[in-house]
Order: sequence, then structure tokens, then C-alpha cells
Amino acid sequence: MFFKLLRLEIKSFFRGTSVGINLVMKIFRILGVLYFVACLIGGAFGAFYYIQEEMHEDPLKVVSRFLVVLWGMDLIFKYIVQQMPTQNIKPFLTLNISKKTLVNYALAKTFLSPLSWLNSFFFISFSLITIFNGYSFLEITSWLIGVSCLFYLNNFINILFNNKEKVVFAAGALIAVLAGLTYYNIIPLLSYSEVFFYGLYAYPYIALLPLLLFILLWGICFWYLRKEFYLDQGLEAKKAVGKTENIVFLNKYGALGSFINNDIKMLKRNKVAKGIILGSLMFVFYGLLMFTSPIYKTPYMMMFMGLFVTGGFQFLFGQRVPSFDSSYYPLMMTLNVPYKEYIKAKWWLMNIVTSFSIVLALFYAILGWDIYLTFFAAGLYNIGVNSQFTLWTGAFNKNQIDLNSKEKVMGQKNSFNIKSLLLLIPKLLLPMAVFGVSQYFGGMTAGVISIAILGLIGFLFREKIFDIIIRHYKREKYSTIEAFKAKN
Repeated sequence: MFFKLLRLEIKSFFRGTSVGINLVMKIFRILGVLYFVACLIGGAFGAFYYIQEEMHEDPLKVVSRFLVVLWGMDLIFKYIVQQMPTQNIKPFLTLNISKKTLVNYALAKTFLSPLSWLNSFFFISFSLITIFNGYSFLEITSWLIGVSCLFYLNNFINILFNNKEKVVFAAGALIAVLAGLTYYNIIPLLSYSEVFFYGLYAYPYIALLPLLLFILLWGICFWYLRKEFYLDQGLEAKKAVGKTENIVFLNKYGALGSFINNDIKMLKRNKVAKGIILGSLMFVFYGLLMFTSPIYKTPYMMMFMGLFVTGGFQFLFGQRVPSFDSSYYPLMMTLNVPYKEYIKAKWWLMNIVTSFSIVLALFYAILGWDIYLTFFAAGLYNIGVNSQFTLWTGAFNKNQIDLNSKEKVMGQKNSFNIKSLLLLIPKLLLPMAVFGVSQYFGGMTAGVISIAILGLIGFLFREKIFDIIIRHYKREKYSTIEAFKAKN
């Protein structure tokens, strides 16, 4: 039955109305997965031989020392991105198929996601290298089984805590406290990690504990989903009591203020839209990658990170502009809606958040004022130029976003389009090139001024650019309406 259900999903993929875009996206995802597989396998070789030959330590002990950090990062990433595939199972609930089969299928399907098994390429490769270098086959196999089971447990933890935001915030606060205490050497968490994970190698029978935990959590998740697996209960969109809410001072701006008002209310009320806020906040800390490698301190990469640090909300919200309104977009197009005010409302909202991000990124001055000035210049470019090109990209986005879905926002489909790909040139490559060349010949001041001038030019000519963007929205109007009406 599992394979029958899987075949039906494959058939639905090729029979969908957006099969072309889906197929292209699948190809690019496969290429991305292959890239990460190569990186992980290469990372296993690099980790083993660097630790052994340069650090002169036991590679297995050093890797075990940092596994608790990797485990925590894996859990956080899966919670943000991964979701339960319940939507495709709803039609089968009225058929003569055992609910036990459907629940087990839903649980098993989470392990088909690359997010679940990609890290196994690192662990398997690392294990094979250690065996080749004289480590015991039995003990390494025990270590591999134990570590893999612990990382797979994150799938079940994600399911159990998927809709419990208070528990998630409490767990996030606990992780942050533990990270701080470990950083200041108050709690030797890394030493505890080494003792436990290396113990899976030194004492193979300990691997039974993660294996038993895996089986136990499978049973708990089965019981939890089995109880909620009804159309009028766990799979039904949660409905809150309606209430009137209005930001009064925006009303004086007419249609522009009304559109901004609606978007703010959507971001406050809806779980899918709230993910945009969370994702934007995470983008602000993207620049911390500069701690990991000197390559991130090159002018080009500093500008690249600055664009994302200050423009996370733009990239997450702006390119989904019509998609967030997909449920009532066809109706809106039959009304006398001022299209330019609709676009400008999105533009102002994005730039207000971008301005907050620029201020929030001030803590990067601790790493050096040159870094913050680069991020400041990137923020100006985002306000003056990228905000408009991001909205332009949205004109070609014809994928629905169900605001009543439990699906996480980062799990929703993004549009892929050759026109959207070409618009990446002025959004990312142009500022990186201009800043890098100007900084090389004229120093940091010249780099910041050159980017600021581009941002100022875009800001001054925004009305002309809005006219071009609106022409494209109107040109794509009917194909967008048709796509939003589709049920796939």
C-alpha cells in the first residue's frame, strides 16, 4: 500500500497544471542535493585527515565533541523548513484504507525528504574512512547506527512540537542559554558530547539506547497523529474568533494605507505569514558566517551578505506579493483597485522593515565598522533598487499560497522562471560587482558611496520603475488569475 500511495503522488505531479515549473524545480533541487552530497562527502574526508594530520588528535573524538551542536542545528533547521505531508493524504480518509496505513505512510514519507538523509552521507563516509584507517568495524557500525538514530529523532520531535509555539520558544531559549554557558566555559557541554557520542564507539551496546528511542518516538508520533487524523480535527484549518482590528493613522493615506493595513494584519494573524517575520529575523544574523572563514570578508561576499542581512523581508515577502493574495486575487481584479497603490503599499512595507533591519544590524560594528558600512550600503541599495526588482519578480510568481494551510512558509513552493532568474543580475550581481570594483580602486568610502548612489538613483526614479512593473503585472494578469484558480 505504501508504494501504491507513492505512485499516486508521482502521477499527480505529472498531471498537475504547473508540471513544467515543478519539473524544472525538481531538476534544480536534484542538482542542489548532488552538490550538498559532494560537499558532505568531501567534508568527511577533510574532517578526518585535517584532525589527524594537522591537529594530531583522534578524529572520532573531535567529531563526537561537536555532534551535539550539529544535532541542535539540524533540529532547528528541520523545524523551520520541514512539514508533515498531510495535505495529499486527505482524499484517502474517505476510502477503504486503514488509518494505521495512512499514518505510517505519513511518518515514513518524512524520511524521504533530503533534509532527513543528507547528513547520512557525511556520517557514512566518515565511518568508511575510519574503518579504512584501522578502526574496528563493529564499533564504528555501532557509532553510525547510534548517531543516525539520534539525528532521525529530530523528524519526530518536529512532528510533536510542530504547532506548539510556546514549547518551541521555551526550547529555543534553553538552547540559547546552553550555547552561552558553553561559550563562556561555564558548562562543558562539548566535553559531555564527546563522552556520550564516543561512548557509542567504545561501548557498542549503548547504541541500543538511540535505537530504542527511535522506536519509542515512532510509536508516540503514530499515536499522536492517529488521534488527530480526522478532517474535522487535526487536519482542519484552525479558525479563530473574528475581531475588528485597524491601524487608524494609516487611514489618512487612502488606498495606500488600506493595503498596508491589510498586510500588517495578515502578518500578525496568520501562521504562514508569521514565518516571513521569523525568516527575516534569521537573515539579520546571516552575517555571522564571517566568523567561520576569511572568504566571507572579501568585498564581494561582504556585499552579498549585506544584501541578505538587510533585505531578508524583501526577498521572502516581495517575491510572493501576488501569491499571498491568491485566495481573493481574481475577485480583486474585478474591482476598481488602484494597481499602482497596491504595488506601492508593498514597496513601503518592505522598505520600512528594511530600515529596521539596517538599524538592527548595527551590532555588526563590533566586528568592524567597515563591515557595518558595507551592510549599510547594501541596505540603501535594497531600499532604492532591490525593493522594486523584487516586486517585479513577483509579477511572474503564479504559485498559490494557502494562508489556512499548516505548511511552513519555507516549505511552500517558490516560483521558478527564467525572467525571475535574469532579475537576479541587478538584485545581487550588480551591487557585488560595483562595490567590489569601487572598494578595490577607491577604498571603503568609494564602495559605500557608489552603492548609495545606485540606491538614490533607484529611489528618485521609483515612479517610472513602478509604471514598468505595473505594465508587467497587467500583462501577466490573466495567466496569474488562471493559475490562482487552479486546484493543484
